[in-house]
Amino acid sequence: MVTRRIKVKAVGVIAALGILTACGTSPDGVPEGKGTTQLVVWMPASDSEAQEAAVDTMVNGFEKANPDVTVTVEERQTDPHKQALRQIVGTDSGPDIYWYWEGLGLGGELVDVGLSQDLTEYYDEYGWADRFTNPALAGVTQYGGYHGVPFGQQAMALYYNKDLFAQAGISAEPTTYDELIAANDKLVAAGITPIEFGGTVNWHIMRLLDSLLETECGAETNTALATGKASWAEEPCVDAAYTELATWGEKYLNDGYFGMSNSDSSQLFFSGDAAMAFEGTWFDAEVTDSGLDPENVGIFAFPTGSDRLSAFGEALYINAASEKKDVAAKFLDFVTSDDIQAETVGSSGAISVNKNVEPGTENPLNQLWSPIFGGASGVYGPSDQNLPLDLTTEYWRVQNSVLTGDIAPDKAGDAMQEFVDNQ
Repeated sequence: MVTRRIKVKAVGVIAALGILTACGTSPDGVPEGKGTTQLVVWMPASDSEAQEAAVDTMVNGFEKANPDVTVTVEERQTDPHKQALRQIVGTDSGPDIYWYWEGLGLGGELVDVGLSQDLTEYYDEYGWADRFTNPALAGVTQYGGYHGVPFGQQAMALYYNKDLFAQAGISAEPTTYDELIAANDKLVAAGITPIEFGGTVNWHIMRLLDSLLETECGAETNTALATGKASWAEEPCVDAAYTELATWGEKYLNDGYFGMSNSDSSQLFFSGDAAMAFEGTWFDAEVTDSGLDPENVGIFAFPTGSDRLSAFGEALYINAASEKKDVAAKFLDFVTSDDIQAETVGSSGAISVNKNVEPGTENPLNQLWSPIFGGASGVYGPSDQNLPLDLTTEYWRVQNSVLTGDIAPDKAGDAMQEFVDNQ
């Protein structure tokens, strides 16, 4: 059995709605298989062969157990995936199930506009509240009720090339921000690009700014900024964070990063042309798929000094407009079950959201995450998940303007707060 996977290119609002008909119907006349019930799932495009294999395992296993159902997976790149979901709000078009991040600025946005179905009745029916880890459950209960089932618990850290570190005379993983800067300077002195980023997608460099704010402001103030309980204009640490961001842009990032996508910049790490990558647990599979020897790769948390880890959750949500909610819930139960999670763990993250499933062992990089998770006192989430959509957009504008020199670092906080005050 072959999974029906459709690669969908970005389209405009009218065109997008034009190719989508009733909820659960696949576009472009693609054959749906023999099942009498058609279930459509929207996901971002897989980043690795392991992720694709995991989706195949889930879909094909479900169809084998439920021969009356055909599952079609439609995949888009990250930003077109976000756009497509926002385009179908308030319509009867779209998928039965959609994959999305958690947090106020992403998953919560679609909860607020009524796209997500509250799954409380299915949590009761299937006993899902006893299946998932507490951090995973926190992500789907933060809006009230149960919106989505946990699908991924991700964390982000710095991957590094051990050979390049050795060439630059770096003998140990940095454990403080000052040590990280010293390592960057050694890499530059050795003619090695310290870290790669792709600037055509705002959220990639956002990870760096998020961690610089955590470093300069500390956990309490950084959380207060994200929740609107502190002023961006009045906290000196904000100016310090943006000043550090400008320094990284000038001295440590790959040449031409603003015109490069995140997937293209990753190639610099895979080819040994950049010493570090700021990526998440899903990157383990990408590293091995690239042919890079995982034994030559290490991982350490961004040393913010707060002991919090950059982390976030992902979920599978049921579209409130779907006419096949019971079948969709059955699919969600299947893909998060002990057996399926044990079979696919490590494909897109080091750990499973299912508390009964141990971390994967096939990829040696997965094992490096256990002490990173264990050493964290808490987490700080990405800004595009913590902040409302409009504030996220401004966050990105200010971030990019600091890097291009259009906004001075000591004026960035003023620009952020001015936007907040005008809302």
